[in-house]
Amino acid sequence: MAVILTDAPSATRPPRPALVTRAASRTAVLAASAAGFALAFVAAYLLFVRTEAGRGVENGVVRSAQSAGTTVDWAAPLRETDLVVALGGVAVLIVAIALVRRRPALGVPALVLLAAPLVVAQLLKLYVLERPSTGDRLGVASHNSFPSGHASAAMAVLVALAIVLPRRFRRPALVTGGFGVAWVSAAAVALGWHRLSDTVGGCLLVAAVTCAGAAVVSARRPDGDRVPLVPVVTGFLAPLVLVLAGYAVLATATSGAAQFVAALVLAALSSMAVVLLLAAPLRRVAFDPAESRVRRLRRR
Repeated sequence: MAVILTDAPSATRPPRPALVTRAASRTAVLAASAAGFALAFVAAYLLFVRTEAGRGVENGVVRSAQSAGTTVDWAAPLRETDLVVALGGVAVLIVAIALVRRRPALGVPALVLLAAPLVVAQLLKLYVLERPSTGDRLGVASHNSFPSGHASAAMAVLVALAIVLPRRFRRPALVTGGFGVAWVSAAAVALGWHRLSDTVGGCLLVAAVTCAGAAVVSARRPDGDRVPLVPVVTGFLAPLVLVLAGYAVLATATSGAAQFVAALVLAALSSMAVVLLLAAPLRRVAFDPAESRVRRLRRR
């Protein structure tokens, strides 16, 4: 009697499992990004504020900005802006957008992520972080300005508006608004209000708080998506690399004029880079409870 051999699985032999690609949950990606932004924030403070070399080069930038006078007219609109009034207007706009979209619950996380990083920034600046005095007779190091309230506010406004808008517009809104954050950061440096590290620190702080909040939302409303491990590693290490690169570039500038120009360019580029690093993990987070329920029903 002939025996026929086949490759079909028998009743007693289970089929071989399919090849599985290692992946992490979206919550893990957000948590790693939050930790990476926080680590970069600490690194920026230690390198630029707590070291004599970092303070020296940034004080040179401030002196250049103070002597520039009216040569930075492009930054004048920031001087004329009332930050409190602007933030109040944005809060009203967020509520209006949420009501027009008939998603009032969506306005809550947007308002929280608008206010929370600004409160944290002020608490850190006033009560936790210190700037050692260098005895600069111009007084540029007389008070701590890390992190920048203006850069933090610009970044928080952008994040809050991106969250309350329809999710398909979130990434375009973040990328487009990133140019505004970059201008605010560069203008704050040009006016002599803040140092490069202040603006970078403000953006990093908002990004860390945003990713931490998004991780909590993602854990409570999981979408079942799996993300490759590369974004996890990138989200953790890329912000630190950004800070180290900025420090290395600014430290290589020798003259005061070169330091000033380098600080302006780095403030703009670093702020934009933080926005882009934030846009990737934040793109598909369902902040709206109604949207999360609809997605779960579609998966059934």
